[in-house]
Amino acid sequence: MKFAVLDFETTGMSSDKDEIIQTGLALIDEAGTVCSAYASFVRPGNPIPAEITRLTGITDEEVANAPEMEDMLNAIVPLLQDAVLVAHNVEFDAGFLQAALDRSGYLPFTGRMLDTVELARLVFPTQPSFALTSLTQAFGIAHENPHRADCDALATAELFRLCLEKLRMLPLFTLQRLNGMFDPEASDLGWLISHVAAWRETQPFLSEEGLHHFRQFAMNVGDWSEEAPQDRNDLLEDMDFDAYMEAVQNNLKTMFPAYETREGQDIMFKEVFGALQDDAHLLVEAGTGTGKSLGYLLPSLYYGLKEDKKVVVSTHTIQLQEQLRERDLPLLQQALPMPFRASVFKGRSNYLCLRKFENRQQIPEHAFSREEAVVRGGMTVWLGETTRGEAEELNVGGRNKEEWDAVASDTASCLNRACPWFKRCFYHRARQDAGKADLIITNHALLFTDMRADHRLLPAYDRLIVDEAHHLEEVASNHLGQKTGHSTLIVPMQRLWKDAKTGLLPQLIGAVASLGSTESSVWAEKLELIVPKVHEIRDAWERWMDALYGLLASNAAADETGNLSYRLKPNQLPEQWESLSVDGNNVIQLLSDIIRPLEKLTVEIREEADELSMQGLLTDLSGVLKDLSNVRSDTQSFVALGKPEFVYWVEGHSQYRGRSIWIYGVPADVSGLLKEGVFDRKASVIMTSATLTIDKSFRYVTEQLGLDDAEKGGRLKTAMLPSPFKYREQALVLIPRDFPGIKGKDGEKAFLNALTDSLEEMARTVGGRMLVLFTSHRMLKTVYGPLKERLETSGIQVLGQGLDGGSRSRLTQQFVKQPASVLLGTSSFWEGIDLPGDALTCLAIVRLPFQPPNHPVAEAKSEKLQAENKNPFMKLSLPQAVIRFKQGFGRLVRTSTDRGIVILYDTRVIDTNYGKYFLYSLPGPKMEHLPTVAMADRVRSWLQPVSSEEQGEGETS
Repeated sequence: MKFAVLDFETTGMSSDKDEIIQTGLALIDEAGTVCSAYASFVRPGNPIPAEITRLTGITDEEVANAPEMEDMLNAIVPLLQDAVLVAHNVEFDAGFLQAALDRSGYLPFTGRMLDTVELARLVFPTQPSFALTSLTQAFGIAHENPHRADCDALATAELFRLCLEKLRMLPLFTLQRLNGMFDPEASDLGWLISHVAAWRETQPFLSEEGLHHFRQFAMNVGDWSEEAPQDRNDLLEDMDFDAYMEAVQNNLKTMFPAYETREGQDIMFKEVFGALQDDAHLLVEAGTGTGKSLGYLLPSLYYGLKEDKKVVVSTHTIQLQEQLRERDLPLLQQALPMPFRASVFKGRSNYLCLRKFENRQQIPEHAFSREEAVVRGGMTVWLGETTRGEAEELNVGGRNKEEWDAVASDTASCLNRACPWFKRCFYHRARQDAGKADLIITNHALLFTDMRADHRLLPAYDRLIVDEAHHLEEVASNHLGQKTGHSTLIVPMQRLWKDAKTGLLPQLIGAVASLGSTESSVWAEKLELIVPKVHEIRDAWERWMDALYGLLASNAAADETGNLSYRLKPNQLPEQWESLSVDGNNVIQLLSDIIRPLEKLTVEIREEADELSMQGLLTDLSGVLKDLSNVRSDTQSFVALGKPEFVYWVEGHSQYRGRSIWIYGVPADVSGLLKEGVFDRKASVIMTSATLTIDKSFRYVTEQLGLDDAEKGGRLKTAMLPSPFKYREQALVLIPRDFPGIKGKDGEKAFLNALTDSLEEMARTVGGRMLVLFTSHRMLKTVYGPLKERLETSGIQVLGQGLDGGSRSRLTQQFVKQPASVLLGTSSFWEGIDLPGDALTCLAIVRLPFQPPNHPVAEAKSEKLQAENKNPFMKLSLPQAVIRFKQGFGRLVRTSTDRGIVILYDTRVIDTNYGKYFLYSLPGPKMEHLPTVAMADRVRSWLQPVSSEEQGEGETS
């Protein structure tokens, strides 16, 4: 069997209008050897567009004397004879091939075609990205010139070889299951799988050692055990905290000769241990480079093991959770003088439910769509590799999210011990591990879900450490409230009934009818009567969502991205509210009309029919009914505006109308709930973050989190740790004092023109390596086009969030890979991105990050403060903006050798009374204000100082 791996570079995406400018073809022979068969530029009829030259590096000069398309085809057509065509995103390359063959009078290519994107998604489902450059990087495949057809073809050939090898080595059960998903007659990928499965069945000698086989699945894990936790290690009985810390630090020095103790971290060790020992709460601000993870992990492990107390660590992001799991805990297992058990425990929907997954596979052979087969096939492959069964391991974003949701674990549809998969269940395994662990790593969202579930999810604990604590209040607000969207009802309704064959109702009707008892025909009839009600609910819901969109459109102005938001105040309801309430109550009534009879039927059938498949269907139905009951109660609360302490509002988007609607109800002030549910309940809560203080004071965060009583009673300790960085030498903050303001008739236009000019000059001065933080996407968009155009001649690329494709991490990777870059970002770029060393030299902050004051929760908080005769700006808007500003500033200096410049284009920091709060909250960089025209010279001189005595021509503040 011969494989021909093809890649084209083209002048655009359309095979009808665009032309081929380079061809690369690699062949893989029977022995699996890859060789380059053909590589050449192709002369197009028109000039190459500038963006294609920028992407590929191919210029008009290079193709001027290249072979014409017909000559290229003469060379490659014989090589494609009897070959299977392979490409990365084969539809694109095959489209151009067929169009070229047609134009040149050749017959179309009729051979088999395989796509390495699909194949990689199937056999390497845990890869974070399936872009060719990401895959070649992940697998160490040589790929020096991406977006060059010769290089891409060879790289794709090597990738294909790897995929094929992986496919051939899959467990036999896995291959047989894949074979049942893909139709070899209708799909070339199906043909390949069928071919490999047939070969695999003749290779009994291939070892599957270490794998577990259960119910025709190959798995990487066996049963989890219910043995009791190990006996307590008594090594610590005679070791005090100082001796323990000395032992650990000696071990760390042996493991890492360059390890040094840091003043801030040493203070943190003592403060955390003291708070745990004294049953006190602690707020500790620890900036970048302090080593705060070890700062809380080391003392809490000592305390927990010595006192036999479970300690819970909560993070805001899964990224930090994984960092603790992958980096910090393995390090500590080696460094500590005694063993310990740690576990990571996430929200239940993060774990795969094996029973649901098995049910999803019970579809008649080859009845999957191509997309479903690739996603479910990838999950089947992953099952033979995962030990944790967590969504985080899989690439389940976007279109695969729905597939994951259908097989995610949840309480209502769990059979517990009656489930044949119980002993292999990933969620129960994680829960069991958490029960045995000394230290549990979880996240803020699960903390509050546990609080709402009367503390039944997490094992009992009374010592809590909260990392990324500046997010605690916001997460509490979201998780202790309610949020219901268009899809919140549509998804469970689809699980009930998608069409006459798919959905729980048709499955249940069929299963009940086959029982053949007297009751079964009555049950089937009752179930049939519910089907039209499903459609009725969907219609009523769509009508209500559209009516809510009408409320938004007539009462709220869309923001710069098309989002609309409208707060419902009980004493100022809009005139449409009465008819909207009627529509909402109609949905509630219709939901009750199917929830009650289905709940009753479930109980009746469960008592009579006890076979496993029926019990599984009924349990899944109970899960859907629970989801529908939640929608009903949230809708009831929203329509009635039932909780006076809640803020209720509607959100939507002008483009997607009714389908974009979300209704919210959240507590305006969570301080009381946090006090009661967390701080009064736990013996010690330690909260840490790089940004907890405003002007060196913890007052704001103390009030927001409900810690006032703890402070008055002497139970609250605070610590601000010194930074290990020499900020005065490492960071220079420049404020162009004559920069135009934004107010006035043409203020914004003048500001944006000046900003574009200055960013261009700064980017050329520092040669890229520049991050620009905006507070408005509209402003970002306005600057992006002109800046991109102007910097093109300098070879500096401009990347814009939401304008250049890809996620935050993808844009960040592109930025790091190409140093001559300017990255423009909004909201999510202000924190959580790490650009150490030379990756970032210049950070520009366009405006101070004040949140829009009209957000419903901010508005309600402001009203409450005004009623208490307090200043909402000073008590709320300013502190929030300062914390965000400090997060933004924190992007610049990430290590002790980083050196860079921050340019602050908002002159309010020097022109207003409140500006000082921003500047005083920074960790001591050098600050200067100077005329805009003097900035480029100052930047040059600071980046290459003439002498250590040198001062700029600006005024130092």
